[in-house]
Amino acid sequence: MTRRAVPLGTGHYLPARIVPNAEFERSLDTSDEWIRTRSGIERRRFAAEGETTSHMAAQAARAALEHAGIGADAIDGIIVATSTPDLTFPSVATMVQSDLGMTHGFGFDVQAVCAGFVYALATANAMIVSGQAERLLVIGAETFSRIMDWSDRSTCVLFGDGAGALVLGSEAGTGTNADRGILSVDLNSDGRYRDMLYVDGGVSTTGAAGKLRMQGNALFRQAIEKLAATAETALGKIGLSGPDVDWIVPHQANIRIIQGTARKLGLPMERVVVTVQDHGNTSAASIPLALSVAVTDGRIKRGDLVLSEAIGGGLAWGAVVLRW
Repeated sequence: MTRRAVPLGTGHYLPARIVPNAEFERSLDTSDEWIRTRSGIERRRFAAEGETTSHMAAQAARAALEHAGIGADAIDGIIVATSTPDLTFPSVATMVQSDLGMTHGFGFDVQAVCAGFVYALATANAMIVSGQAERLLVIGAETFSRIMDWSDRSTCVLFGDGAGALVLGSEAGTGTNADRGILSVDLNSDGRYRDMLYVDGGVSTTGAAGKLRMQGNALFRQAIEKLAATAETALGKIGLSGPDVDWIVPHQANIRIIQGTARKLGLPMERVVVTVQDHGNTSAASIPLALSVAVTDGRIKRGDLVLSEAIGGGLAWGAVVLRW
């Protein structure tokens, strides 16, 4: 028997405050057209004062558990992907655990910036396949609005806040690519490119959170090549290729990167879930947010082959292939 980590439910949470591109025109030399044509972003959500990453993560978790039809008592552990935790420690996952009333199991965070949810899924998959857990709650949650430099028009208009969650459970499979659940993963990183996307602060350097810095053009050139390569590698591990994919649910960073990656994989945009126009780049939250939206509106159905890929600071990148 092959053990598979299968999706049981999805959920997401977005802050109430909607920030359209026009709002940035008041303080920056930018425009709605400039932002839309370069990124595809039309609006994003910003967390309210006092609204934290753990709060949003817990809200998304509740929605996912409800969708799965199970309670928190049925979950063995929580894995949260985030680069913007409430505190240096403890982990956001333990805060969510407390918020859900869980006094059993475990919780920990994974930090791989925008690739964080892919890394968290890979970790959860390994734990379920190895028999260490039966059901896991995997969450991506970010409040990137707290690390923006509001004078830098090249970065502050791109990011947003939110959270998405996925409940994974153990199910027997046949060991073929016709199984439901996570079928393959591919993870990569290369620290030589760390200066392309980073935050200029931290505990052992400045003692402060710092602000996000990005070399946009250089990162763009790396992104399409690396995303297409990791997607092809993940598909190749299970004897599949781009045309076999029903839906790409990519990291929502930039519409041009999304389009370029789909083109390299030979897939039309009609088979790509795009939410960047409404959410902006929510880093580790972007894939689970987009996944939850597409499941909720009925696009992704049981049996569909789904490919997710992401790249973020590190550089860290990777892909996951799962059958819904």
